[in-house]
Amino acid sequence: QVQLVESGGGLMQAGGSLRLSCAASGRDFGVYAMGWFRQAPGKERKEREFVAAISGRGDSIFYVDSVKGRFAISRDNAKDTVYLQMNSLKPEDTAVYYCAAVRDPYLRYTDGYRKADLYDYWGQGTQVTVSS
Repeated sequence: QVQLVESGGGLMQAGGSLRLSCAASGRDFGVYAMGWFRQAPGKERKEREFVAAISGRGDSIFYVDSVKGRFAISRDNAKDTVYLQMNSLKPEDTAVYYCAAVRDPYLRYTDGYRKADLYDYWGQGTQVTVSS
């Protein structure tokens, strides 16, 4: 069982930066692939958008095209934490951001890291609002 707690959201002007954190509790954090998803205002849970994902050792990283070059996902397995550094924020980045985890010690599921259905554990979300 893995519990995830996000933090770091807030209100930011366009062009600014935020860093989200997701702290995990449970064993063997390093065998879990971690993903960040976001749910924009008015969207339903099933419409959560993939943002970024990172494999357990951090050697496979994926981004949605709209955040490439602006966002960076990283993890510190010694601290059981995954991060999402968000730079050059845009109003369209406004959403509730969720982190998610799936156990994948042998990188068998990398093709599915962009799909919300793959993930077994979810945090409660943190609100990011970007004003123009």
